[in-house]
Amino acid sequence: MIKVLVIDDSALVRRVLTDELDRQPDIEVVGSAIDPFVAREKIIELKPDVLTLDLEMPRMDGLSFLEKLMKHYPLPVVVVSSLVPKNSENAMRALHIGAVDVICKPGSAYSTQHVARDIIKAVRAASMAKVQVYKESPAASGTKKFSGQIERGLALTTHKLIAIGASTGGTKAIEMVLRDLPVNIPGIVIVQHMPPVFTKSFADRLNDLCMINVKEAVDGDLVQSGTALLAPGNFHMILEKKGAKYYVKIKQGPPVNFHRPSVDVLFNSVAKVAEKNATGIILTGMGNDGAKGLLEMKNKGASTYAQDEATSVVYGMPKEAAKLGAADRILPLQSISGAIMRELAERPQLQ
Repeated sequence: MIKVLVIDDSALVRRVLTDELDRQPDIEVVGSAIDPFVAREKIIELKPDVLTLDLEMPRMDGLSFLEKLMKHYPLPVVVVSSLVPKNSENAMRALHIGAVDVICKPGSAYSTQHVARDIIKAVRAASMAKVQVYKESPAASGTKKFSGQIERGLALTTHKLIAIGASTGGTKAIEMVLRDLPVNIPGIVIVQHMPPVFTKSFADRLNDLCMINVKEAVDGDLVQSGTALLAPGNFHMILEKKGAKYYVKIKQGPPVNFHRPSVDVLFNSVAKVAEKNATGIILTGMGNDGAKGLLEMKNKGASTYAQDEATSVVYGMPKEAAKLGAADRILPLQSISGAIMRELAERPQLQ
């Protein structure tokens, strides 16, 4: 059984989350708390496996509590937040501190049915996640970096691109990959499983931290060197081509592998359109979304990478890709960006 402690100052939210989680045969809500001070005592008493955490609470806000928790008593935490811009920025900060996932609050944008699906999935993933003591990284609080020493030999043409897919734990993983890439890297397209509004804040955060430009994609955006496009929450993103240029199409449509955006949807479109001119990367996450798409990319001649088990917060999506033989190389997270740059420098003329 996965033991869960629900922390929220709203009695309604506590009841909704408790009712939905308690319906699952493998999950038990062992208690609830109206603020971090009550939560601190219940964590010691009940020893939960996973916490759900509101960010706006009396006496102590959720971010302050989370930072103390991850420094002194790390536990898997799922943030439950309202869909407003301020909260989405705070949610990105929570993921940076060490929260495993973020979902929408009941009544914020999704129906209770959607919230139930998301909280159940997030709690199960969190129960398998590797959590670490939080240490602030000085580089993470700076503005956009500038480097005059750019990798030589990288192709500046428009025919190459990189596709990245991630889920649970993916925000920090994507950040690590992108922060090491130079400004003349080929265009990048990304799917990170995340609710709407939060994707805009995530893209803005990455844009501040990386040498390349990062933005939430809009329909018709060109895939350009030195720019990464992040699929907006609740929309699929597919790659299309006109002449020699790639661009993205943003659309709705049914969820694939229970996700919208879906990594498989993106990867399958990349395999079809870019074939051997693409590089595919699948990072940490629960489930199997992206595994078949990465295999399709490999079968069309793309170079493919998967994050290894040791560095994955949840070794689900990369594991499924590895099982299918979809990854040319399985690497630690910290080695992926370097491997991509070496590959691109060695094969600059591939068309």
